[in-house]
Amino acid sequence: MTDVQTRPDAEITAAQPACGGAGSSRRVVLAGATALGAGCLLAACGTDTGGAGSNGSSGGDFSNNPAPAGSKGADTGSTSGGDSGGDSGGAALALVADIPEGGGIIKGDYVITQPASGTFKAFSKVCTHQGCDVTKVDGGVITCACHNSTFSIEDGAPTGGPAKKPLSETQVKVDGDNIVAA
Repeated sequence: MTDVQTRPDAEITAAQPACGGAGSSRRVVLAGATALGAGCLLAACGTDTGGAGSNGSSGGDFSNNPAPAGSKGADTGSTSGGDSGGDSGGAALALVADIPEGGGIIKGDYVITQPASGTFKAFSKVCTHQGCDVTKVDGGVITCACHNSTFSIEDGAPTGGPAKKPLSETQVKVDGDNIVAA
């Protein structure tokens, strides 16, 4: 016949470990920790720039180099001369002497250019492609190093790269030795 041994229920219960589900609890904790880690990793790898490139806005609040909390940042766009107090429309953005003819500078929130002698233009420094700040002005071209978009110093129009929209322009005028918002 069959050689089967049977044990009473009391012996079966006593042979099982006291913690019962320790193996499954460990698995549950490890699975939860893995899921949490994966979620954090995915959140950190996100590419949302606050809608700077998706809704057509210039992304004026976006900065690749934010200032510490509670500060106005190292370069607020004003010059040591400040506003001359004349009939200017705004605070000084830069000194006339600082803007090279056929070039420009990046100061504060603006790219200020002098495409021709005595003609000054100011554009947002935020690239219209994905909201990065433009990084240099050289050879009559404003360049964003993030994706190599280039813009004209004359009107901010895109001249190369993935950007399709021009940099937004701010009207400026000369007030004494300063370039001010008009």
